Amino acid sequence: MRRRIYWLLPDLASARRTMDDLLLARISEPNIHFVAREGSDMTGLHTANVLQTSDVIRAAQAGLVIGGSVGAMLGVLAAIFFPIFGDSPQWGMVAVLAIVGAGFGAWASSMIGISTPSSRLKRFEPAIEQGQILLMVDVPRSRVEEIEERLQALHPEAHFEGVEPNIPAFP
Repeated sequence: MRRRIYWLLPDLASARRTMDDLLLARISEPNIHFVAREGSDMTGLHTANVLQTSDVIRAAQAGLVIGGSVGAMLGVLAAIFFPIFGDSPQWGMVAVLAIVGAGFGAWASSMIGISTPSSRLKRFEPAIEQGQILLMVDVPRSRVEEIEERLQALHPEAHFEGVEPNIPAFP
């Protein structure tokens, strides 16, 4: 189980030094994510991707559930009132329409979610707009305290912003 640690760094030089220190602490690069103001120079840093900076995953999950539910309800109605063969209900239509509805719901919702900023990062927007750089580090639960202490000791200019207990499986 991993935890996500948030830090705000004052500038690019501090962010680069922090990245180097995390790599020396054996935190792999794919587990280190930086977010900065649009158009900032992020050379040498592992920038966060769309999965970390948007609500695409949460939106796709909601669309999957809602689309599957609506598809199942339509499937029940279609099976009872519009049977394909004979007069008896065709219950296979429920499963087919639930799967189609879930797929369509996930796709449509993810198109909306990809353009929506992450609700997890909303509290950091003012600091990012002022030029600070957000660091997100995904570490095993057993190493959270060690990494916090290391960054606090090596980077007094950085500001600890907390630990997220549950990080998404994909981003």
